[in-house]
Amino acid sequence: MDRKNKFSKSKLRVFKIWPLLMLVFFSIITAMGWFVSLETGVFMSVFWVIVTIGMLVLHFYARRGIEEDIVGFASDFSQVQRGLLKDLAVPYALLDEGGHFVWCNSAFEAILQKDSILMKNISTFFPNITKETIPRETQVKSVEVRYDERDYKVDLRRISIGPQDEKSNGGKAAKEIFKGAIVSAFFFDVTDINKYIKQNYEMAFVAGYIYMDNYDEALETVEDVRRSLLVALIERRVNKYFSKYDAIVKRLEQDKYFAVMSRASFDLMEADRFDVLEDVKTVNIGNQMAVTLSMGFGLDGDTWAKNVDFARNAIDLALGRGGDQAVVKNPNQVSYFGGNSQQVEKNTRVKARVKAHALMEIIQSKELILVMGHQVTDIDSFGAAVGMYLAARNMGKQSHIVINTVTASIRPFIEAFQESDEYEEDLFVSSSEAIQLAGANAAVIVVDTNKPNFTECPELLNLVKTIVVLDHHRMSDERIKNATLSYVETYASSACEMVSEILQYMVDNIKMRQIEADSLYAGIMIDTNNFMTKTGVRTFEAAAFLRRLGADVTRVRKLFRNDLDAYKAKAEAVRNAELYKGAFAISVCPSNVESPTIVGAQAANELLNINQVKASFILTEFQDKIYISARSIDEINVQVIMEKLGGGGHMNIAGAQLVDVNLEEARQILKKTLDSLDKADL
Repeated sequence: MDRKNKFSKSKLRVFKIWPLLMLVFFSIITAMGWFVSLETGVFMSVFWVIVTIGMLVLHFYARRGIEEDIVGFASDFSQVQRGLLKDLAVPYALLDEGGHFVWCNSAFEAILQKDSILMKNISTFFPNITKETIPRETQVKSVEVRYDERDYKVDLRRISIGPQDEKSNGGKAAKEIFKGAIVSAFFFDVTDINKYIKQNYEMAFVAGYIYMDNYDEALETVEDVRRSLLVALIERRVNKYFSKYDAIVKRLEQDKYFAVMSRASFDLMEADRFDVLEDVKTVNIGNQMAVTLSMGFGLDGDTWAKNVDFARNAIDLALGRGGDQAVVKNPNQVSYFGGNSQQVEKNTRVKARVKAHALMEIIQSKELILVMGHQVTDIDSFGAAVGMYLAARNMGKQSHIVINTVTASIRPFIEAFQESDEYEEDLFVSSSEAIQLAGANAAVIVVDTNKPNFTECPELLNLVKTIVVLDHHRMSDERIKNATLSYVETYASSACEMVSEILQYMVDNIKMRQIEADSLYAGIMIDTNNFMTKTGVRTFEAAAFLRRLGADVTRVRKLFRNDLDAYKAKAEAVRNAELYKGAFAISVCPSNVESPTIVGAQAANELLNINQVKASFILTEFQDKIYISARSIDEINVQVIMEKLGGGGHMNIAGAQLVDVNLEEARQILKKTLDSLDKADL
């Protein structure tokens, strides 16, 4: 703009002095005429006199009129501009640096409907616009405001006033007088746009699947003549619930429903935390077992088909986490509601048999089987890996177990394997060795975890196409998604229990060596805290199966004895426990022992024996991470708490890992998480 103004002034200056330039030009021509001849000189002199008179008249008299016309035009043009701005349809106002009105047009006056607003502050009418909101530089800042039931998008821009350099318009003195800035404010009415955006949001399509978790088990507890009534009552509750929110629900199978609704209806359901989950449990016509529901919803996808796909993934997550909950999935995140009741153990073993046959076919089609558990391998992970190694060996396949860190809890078992002449020297391999062994005709079996980053060698999951997952932990959105076969049963007490069941269907008249049976039995015993927690009929059946094959309780107990330092560390963790909020025991396990995470888990179990302790949390520093072991009996869902910290597990046994924090920071993070919980989370 400055360059354009300078160029315009230069052209006007040339227009003013061009008569004088022409006079000089003709003077030179006349002088040259005298050198040509006398007649030419006289003629040119007469012509020069006439031109000189005309030029002087034009310069001294016509210039003043031209300047007056220019000034008049400029004044008229300024008035036209001012009039156009005054009558501009877009509301417009000028503010000083403090936010006070100095001028506004008619459209803006129509918004406020005030007679006089000059020198009043804009925040008086629009609290969202404060002195801090006004831009400090020349950029445009947008603010959303609402006034008199209308929505406006306000564009604020800071405009400097006064001379831009010291050489123009009076130099330094003028600059001091005029320096400062004004703020222009354009108000754009976006009420209709927001209205349509809201309508589009509220009418967006949401898909949902609703499954009965324990349909068959609940019917078995009711007399034959009452079964149809129980089904009818449950279906009535489901239909009544969704019709209340103007949703459509269609029954797909005896225990499955599909629902569609608007986003506005779904938001109301979510605000009520899907209370149909609790309502269905109250249906009782003599059934000894309450019916529970699992629900999965998909939304915010690019297409309706994408939302249905999200809903299908969500219901898989809900079932994989134990049921009795609602899972909501969109492109950015997964949310969980409910899931506070224990999953009912299923008496039928049909699923275990089907999975066993599918796993057998996979193993038979491969030449190499690599088995791995989770990082910092515990005895349940180790025992389950031994069971899968045993299955591959009985089918004549080469197999290896991937272990990087040998903890104190599994060292006696590994040493027993290594000292035996019946096993290959390369039975246990590290991650780097497993990567070298992996080939096109290899399969990876992951046990006791379903999170890719928690496995001993996450790189293997990308190198091998055939992946099998066997786990008993509740699933989250961070799970192994490219598994060829996935068998996740959250009701199972341990991975060793699941593997023990599978082995019965995979190998006829299976025989185990003592150390193999002991490893599987030890995994069940540790994860159930000596058969005191999370045990069912199938847990004891698996233990009995292992006992028949040679597992010895006394021998396993000897293998689990701690050294004196570990026992002291556990006692120290219990002694220094803090009872937070009168219900949560929090302590730190000393890390000066060989396997502090194992000792921490044992200390967490010990703290549950103290009155008033509803849940225990032991923090352990190990390998540049803070490990949290969480335990509870029945009142607190520690899995929900650990999920908020990036971990997971079961309702009564869970854990998490924190990085880039020290012990005190981890303790404060845990306390803030406990403070943020409400009754629905517990």
